[in-house]
Amino acid sequence: MEEEAGTIIEKEERIAKEEIFTKVVRAGKRTYFFDVKATRKDDYYLTITESKKRLGKEGKVFYEKHKIFLYKEDFDKFTDGLKDAVGYIGNGKDIIHTAASRVPEQTTVSVSQEIGTGEFTNIDFDDLGKE
Repeated sequence: MEEEAGTIIEKEERIAKEEIFTKVVRAGKRTYFFDVKATRKDDYYLTITESKKRLGKEGKVFYEKHKIFLYKEDFDKFTDGLKDAVGYIGNGKDIIHTAASRVPEQTTVSVSQEIGTGEFTNIDFDDLGKE
């Protein structure tokens, strides 16, 4: 029994150590979670989770979640891409590349371009990290 209690305490300490900071943003029917976590080597990374409340079979409520893991070595590129995308939407679709943006001109895709649904793969991100 002592071994089980020790394992539970170690697991709780590990979980507490991994979770450094959380910011919750409620936006209509969606909730976004920005969680700063730490690896075993104390490197920080960010998880962005979108959670949507859904009504399942027989009226049972469940939460659909999508998660992105963002590592600190990718922060600058991710931020540049996000700024470009938000700027594109906010400025009447006139894309403005940030100074540090590394996106070549030829990669800009026309909004009217049709993409078939067969080109995408369903991925369940909740399975990440499970063995």
